[in-house]
Amino acid sequence: MQFAELFGGMPPPAHIRRHKVKLANNARLLAAIESIRAFVPPSQLEVMVQGCSGEESGFFETAIYDLNNTIIAMPITYDQENLGDQAVVHLHYFINGADWHITEQDANGGGTQQAFGLANLGYGAELGYISIDELCSIPGMQLDLHWEPITLEAVKAGA
Repeated sequence: MQFAELFGGMPPPAHIRRHKVKLANNARLLAAIESIRAFVPPSQLEVMVQGCSGEESGFFETAIYDLNNTIIAMPITYDQENLGDQAVVHLHYFINGADWHITEQDANGGGTQQAFGLANLGYGAELGYISIDELCSIPGMQLDLHWEPITLEAVKAGA
């Protein structure tokens, strides 16, 4: 994989280029970054990649590997259909008091076009299909890197 491919085929920003050597020598980390790329807003991914060469490299590398493992293990659409509020929330996106809790990824596995989960835009929570691609395209959107999987019941209770 080429380094520029991490950024949609575009050359990486200048402040990221200097990290190329470290990342290029770590095939496992590059593979994990490629695996999570569609699930992380681009600006946040840039920060994570840059962080892999900074003082907090241990945190960012662990976050990338953990997120990769979560995505690989995440159920696909309809896998938790009969669980109701016991369905597990695997990913949490947020911005300006709005939250999206993703329980299942696209039925294609690894897909981001039609995930399923709980959205709360501040007017009450609603279950439905959610496009992770659209979430990631919203400026300022963040994927919660500290999220620990919990049930929908716990999310609804304010955990």
